[in-house]
Amino acid sequence: MQNDNFQQVRIIDIDADQAGQRIDNFLRTFLKGVPKSAIYRILRKGEVRVNKKRIKPDYKIQAGDSIRVPPIRVSSQPSAVPSAKLDKIANLENCILFEDERLMVVNKPTGMAVHGGSGLSYGLIEGLRAIRPEQKFLELVHRLDRDTSGCLLVAKKRSALRHLHEQLREKRMDKRYLALVHGQWPAHRHTVKAPLLKNTLKSGERIVIVHDEGKPSITKFTVKQTFANATLVQASPVTGRTHQIRVHSQFAGHPIAGDNKYGDSQKDSALGADINRLFLHAHELHFLHPADDRQMCISAEPDDNWTHTINALSL
Repeated sequence: MQNDNFQQVRIIDIDADQAGQRIDNFLRTFLKGVPKSAIYRILRKGEVRVNKKRIKPDYKIQAGDSIRVPPIRVSSQPSAVPSAKLDKIANLENCILFEDERLMVVNKPTGMAVHGGSGLSYGLIEGLRAIRPEQKFLELVHRLDRDTSGCLLVAKKRSALRHLHEQLREKRMDKRYLALVHGQWPAHRHTVKAPLLKNTLKSGERIVIVHDEGKPSITKFTVKQTFANATLVQASPVTGRTHQIRVHSQFAGHPIAGDNKYGDSQKDSALGADINRLFLHAHELHFLHPADDRQMCISAEPDDNWTHTINALSL
């Protein structure tokens, strides 16, 4: 949005699509490249005015508001992407499964984080903003683990984000995954219901465990294909907990192939196939379009590495 030093007063008129968000969150999006501390400083000092009045950081902006933003220094590279990653970013254009004026669905590659952080300077959302520099609003509707591939929903309008988040809260969005798990998954076992608790190990690594004090969690499983020492299942999470499918698969005694956190490397090696990734793929996404509530069903095919491995197991 800004690419050089922002040295002039800006007046922003808020429309209905931008309304409802906190002023501090709005400024963090509008002033990409400005440290969060600087944003709170100009709010605290009253340099940001809404309708010519001082406001607090938790003020929720309304349609018709006029916001005065003072001169402030903006990084010349607010979304700098390492040159070594440019090809990967450019390839995101080929990963877009569906796009209109309100949303897009992307087939996220395995190994790509959904956003920067934890030592990563960029992720999928930063990459999308790089290839869509004219798009004022691009936000993740939900997340996928870095090593999980498949359907990822991105909102292009704040009103669409609110509508889709409401579907998630009310469990009206249906996410279906494919997972290659070790062993023979029993055809009669359709549901895993086990509470999940986030835990931090002494090493600082964060993991999720099944624990009575955890949050209620339910995943539905359906057997799709059976191999000698593995099963391809469809997993549909009813709840949306961190690492839910991975931990529920492990809890059921059938860890997902290639899972370096909850899996079994010895079983991976024994499969006799090239297990060099997490075999969890967000295959289908069912939701209501925020414009007119029409039913949407978007599917993403797994990558060539996945297909090659499944074919090898079928021999």
